[in-house]
Amino acid sequence: MVVWTDFERTTIQAIFSKIDYAVVGQAAFSRCLTVYPWTQRYFGQFGNLYNAAAIASNPKVAAHGKVIMEALEKAVKDMDNIKATYAELSTLHSEKLQVDPDNFMLLGDCLTIVVASQLGKNFTAEVHAAFQKFLAVAVSSLRRQYY
Repeated sequence: MVVWTDFERTTIQAIFSKIDYAVVGQAAFSRCLTVYPWTQRYFGQFGNLYNAAAIASNPKVAAHGKVIMEALEKAVKDMDNIKATYAELSTLHSEKLQVDPDNFMLLGDCLTIVVASQLGKNFTAEVHAAFQKFLAVAVSSLRRQYY
């Protein structure tokens, strides 16, 4: 079980209350597909992912980015039970979609970059640490079914 400080809880909730899921989700997911092109293999049905411009303007990428952010919102709403919250999602990604679990960490890194750019000087080292802890718990919960 993860122990959250009051600062971490309020910080994570504040981050998610300030960001536009559609904008941040699209930017983070687009960045992940561009920087780590091997992650594209799971999204063949998305159409044109041939370059950064095509990825950034792809409506299916934008829609899935928002889905990712909405899934993270569920974790924010139940921070004491993220593993249970993500149990079905973990099973889906491991058994049906067979996603490489390392990709969750790569996406988390891209999300951190985008959130930091959105929050600017408010993304202090302490805020960054809280956000990284949250993402580490979310990624661990998604990877749970793999082991």
